[in-house]
Amino acid sequence: MAGDKGIYTKRDDGRKFDEIREMSAEVGIVDSADGSASFNTGHTKAIAVVRGPRTLHPQHMQNPRKGILRVSYGMMPFSVTDRIRPGPNRRSEEISKVTEWALNSVVDLSEYPNTVVDVFIQIPQADAGTRVAGINAAAIALAHAGIPMKEMVSAIGVGKIDKTLVVDLDKYEDSDFHDAEGSTDIPVAITSRTKNISLLQLDGKISVPEFKECVKNAKVACEEILKVQMQALKNIDGGNN
Repeated sequence: MAGDKGIYTKRDDGRKFDEIREMSAEVGIVDSADGSASFNTGHTKAIAVVRGPRTLHPQHMQNPRKGILRVSYGMMPFSVTDRIRPGPNRRSEEISKVTEWALNSVVDLSEYPNTVVDVFIQIPQADAGTRVAGINAAAIALAHAGIPMKEMVSAIGVGKIDKTLVVDLDKYEDSDFHDAEGSTDIPVAITSRTKNISLLQLDGKISVPEFKECVKNAKVACEEILKVQMQALKNIDGGNN
């Protein structure tokens, strides 16, 4: 809610401004896939399935020096209150491409020339932060599939509501509040070892000092997300899933 001076004083779900929604992850959820995982943040749920490496067709698209990564992102028709029209759209194509870029920074397909690794991300339930949840699920699924990775990738949405910086915006903060008062959403993906930014987008307005603080908040949050991702992988390695 906003105070008299337009300052966001309390989050609708009671979280602290730098607090992530409750998270969970699971590996190996699709038996027929080469790798699979789910990642849940609050009411947002993402599922990722990996198939490959396999020979890329048509042949003219093949790269003789390395394999290619191909990402497909989509929201299921029942994922939000208003039914989504099935099939690709501009938003899903954009998220597919930026997710591909974020993951390409850590995936090494140099030993798999002329092949493709397909990553399919589906959102069965959405409450904001779907692209970052999809990246988190996809990174785990790639590791589960045994795809060579230089490091892990973790992603989070940060931003500003009025004059207040927040971490992990929910639907009210990202959409409803944006329409009514004004908010800024910044999806960020951070690599686990080098701490490089592999994805950064910005929707809204923010000052340079506030932007830098948001990136710092994202890096701290991604450390917590990384723990959840790695624990999910440890569980499957330990035979607990």
